[in-house]
Amino acid sequence: MIEIAGRGPGPFAGMMLADMGADVIRVDRPGAPTHSRMDPKLELVNRGRRFVMVDLSHSSGREIILRMVDNAHVLFEGFRPGVVERLGIGPDDCLARNPRLVFGRVTGWGQHGPLAHAPGHDINYIALAGVLGAIGRKGGPPAPPLNLLGDNAGGGMLLAFGLLCALLESRVSGQGQVVDASMLDGASLLMTLIHGRQLMGLWSDERGSNLLDSGYPLYDAYKTRDGKYLTVGAIEPKFRDELVSKLGINTADLRGSSRDVSWPELRHRLETAFASKTRDEWDELLLGTETCYAPVLTLSEARQHPHSVARSSFVEIDGVPQPAPAPRFSRSVSETPRPPAPPGANTEEVLRQLGFDEDELAQLREDGIIN
Repeated sequence: MIEIAGRGPGPFAGMMLADMGADVIRVDRPGAPTHSRMDPKLELVNRGRRFVMVDLSHSSGREIILRMVDNAHVLFEGFRPGVVERLGIGPDDCLARNPRLVFGRVTGWGQHGPLAHAPGHDINYIALAGVLGAIGRKGGPPAPPLNLLGDNAGGGMLLAFGLLCALLESRVSGQGQVVDASMLDGASLLMTLIHGRQLMGLWSDERGSNLLDSGYPLYDAYKTRDGKYLTVGAIEPKFRDELVSKLGINTADLRGSSRDVSWPELRHRLETAFASKTRDEWDELLLGTETCYAPVLTLSEARQHPHSVARSSFVEIDGVPQPAPAPRFSRSVSETPRPPAPPGANTEEVLRQLGFDEDELAQLREDGIIN
């Protein structure tokens, strides 16, 4: 697989595919923006690949990519529409060399539409998809959920899924095709359940007033005596009854009340109860019980939690702890990914495998096409 280096969803898809054993070769361009002051091995999302650096603005650089395409199963890129066509490595160029190639494209807005060529970031795409507007406290502003829903889930995962679907289809048809993954489409897809609930009249457009958006007191986060936080998700009656029993809360007078009356009072009682103990004390009482409870952990705490340790949810690569490849399989075992490397670390190794001889490599170096 060939990954034309970009930002956001493309690298995340490349990491996922490499984690599952794909031979992913990432192509960086000289002068492309990098976190030059950052230790390359801390760019965790870059793990698992081999790295080449090629000047794509030169005809010799384009020819290198097309020679790579000859024997590749997949090429994917994350530029705005039209950029790779101008570079001479667009879908038509690549599929002419290899008709079975799956050509993946991931953008914010998609390959067509009024906004297709507009710039943007995760927050913009999930805003237009209606996702951001549904996240946040009642009466407060929308709360950006990091870059998880646009870049990673709606973009990177959708791209990886689409590439693998197209590869499976090509086994039947013998033909490649173009995969158009957009973060707008992906973020919208993630909201399918919520769209259904809204159409049923079971979901309000008012933030923080629904079952899963902090509106319902038994599905929310609460502050503890030591200033930390915990979560409960006791939606079902049996979990609710177990939770209020362990908290010592009487809710009999709230049963049968109107939603507007009972929810604020129930929230008040829960806030008072949870503020009476530290987070660790609540862990002792509730963790692992039939209450749908978990503490809110920091990133460092999450890496060290006994359950994550027992499942090896984090691995150490070249001395750096990071999330382990997922999902897991009953028979196939994912190897520990190779650590991230600097751009261009494997350029000559890869080109030799493509059949470039030493004279060609020397000329490419002299012309500044490769590093």
